[in-house]
Amino acid sequence: MALMARGRTGLDAAADEVRATGTSALPLEVDVADPRAVEEAASQIERELGPIDIWVNDAFTTVFSEFTDIEPEEFRRVTEVCYLGYVYGTQAALRRMLPRDHGTIVQVGSALAYRGIPLQSAYCGAKHAIQGWNEALRCELLHHRSKVCVTMVQLPAVNTPQFDWSLSRMPRQAQPVPPIYQPEVAARAIVYAAGHPHRREYWVGGSTAGTLIANAIAPGLLDRYLARTGYASQQTDEPKLPGSRHNLWEPLDDAAGKDFGAHGRFDETAKAHAVQAWASRHHGMLAVAGIATATGMVAGVAGQVRGRRRLTTR
Repeated sequence: MALMARGRTGLDAAADEVRATGTSALPLEVDVADPRAVEEAASQIERELGPIDIWVNDAFTTVFSEFTDIEPEEFRRVTEVCYLGYVYGTQAALRRMLPRDHGTIVQVGSALAYRGIPLQSAYCGAKHAIQGWNEALRCELLHHRSKVCVTMVQLPAVNTPQFDWSLSRMPRQAQPVPPIYQPEVAARAIVYAAGHPHRREYWVGGSTAGTLIANAIAPGLLDRYLARTGYASQQTDEPKLPGSRHNLWEPLDDAAGKDFGAHGRFDETAKAHAVQAWASRHHGMLAVAGIATATGMVAGVAGQVRGRRRLTTR
């Protein structure tokens, strides 16, 4: 397994976890906003580990702020990492996968790929861009009958350290919009999608499904609801710490000299499981069960009707 990120400390800690499972790990310091660096990393991966079978794009940075308070260079940086980082990674993977006609690319998305929310305009814009670009790419691969697959996993709010190291101009500490899920929920969904890439998209968490359905049915109503609740739901009651640092331009793990791990500070309230994610992975089995249940109900009703008819005849 190859791992790419900017911070050496976090990379080394993640690589140690991979090795503890008996898998070889190749940690690479890469800023995915640099297409040349991504291409060089892909070449190194194939030299040292062999052909790339699965490529997962999951780069992240953001600015918690009203749009009018975001500086142009900040907005550009979020776009370059969260959107163009996916583009550059996918291009590097396809240069190697297409000639072999084999491989899977997983785009890690969000409910915000369909539904914008206040205070996250840069991030929402990037996720929307990924959604549209990935659909276009998928159509092209289908046109060429390529056996390279792309799929997208739309995540809910996840309990990661990002809410402590993102640039924020809000008066109180940032938090994910509840309900919050543990990172293991997201990881299981991504691993499953990588092994079952013929589904064009996976929704993880009831909040993701509810948001996307509500946005498709009544987007204007959702606009007003988020205008009323979106500010408070993304902040805790605690004031933002003075002198808080952020990782927009450089990683914080190296500066702090420690690995922040995968979990944020919301372990007490975060959900460890998502019934909807399980249902999404087993929709075929649930459909069969639903048909069987419906068939049984119909048979039962028909039997009751026949019984009543016999009694009436007597």
